[in-house]
Amino acid sequence: MTPIPTISTPRLTLRAPEAGDFPVFAAFFASERSGFVGGPVPAEQSWRYLAAELGHWQLRGFGRWSVVETATGKLAGLIGLWFPQGWPEPEIGWDLFDGFEGKGYATEAALAAREYAYDTLGWTTAISLVAPENAASRNVARRMGARADGTHEHERFGALEIWRHPAPEDLAAGGIEAYA
Repeated sequence: MTPIPTISTPRLTLRAPEAGDFPVFAAFFASERSGFVGGPVPAEQSWRYLAAELGHWQLRGFGRWSVVETATGKLAGLIGLWFPQGWPEPEIGWDLFDGFEGKGYATEAALAAREYAYDTLGWTTAISLVAPENAASRNVARRMGARADGTHEHERFGALEIWRHPAPEDLAAGGIEAYA
């Protein structure tokens, strides 16, 4: 089995998804908030989504982390690296759960995930796919220094915007400030 690393940021802990996350996970996927990522769905389908997150780590050697607000221990979202069948290339993705938006958590955790992808996994590029109606995710991509780079037609989600992240060498040359 692929060990899932734990990553800490100033306010967050990115850890392996676990069975105890299911109630919060199911509540998110039952809500309208999950509309951009395949929801709303019943609890049975949410269980399958949680299992897919863990399975992705096993099949690809990377995946998305459960993001915990370190100060409270509350599960805040699911953020990390994603490349399932049907994706054009490896992605950095973020889903924040209700009540955790507007705090900069998506950007903080996604930057940590990108650093892991570049520094540990050796990725040379990454994208984020954003639904055209999802202004909040587009803003996260921009804060990370990503730039619009075309569209991808997904078989379930339709046309998605591709946001290209700065390459590792570009970040080393000037940081994300050069792209914001």
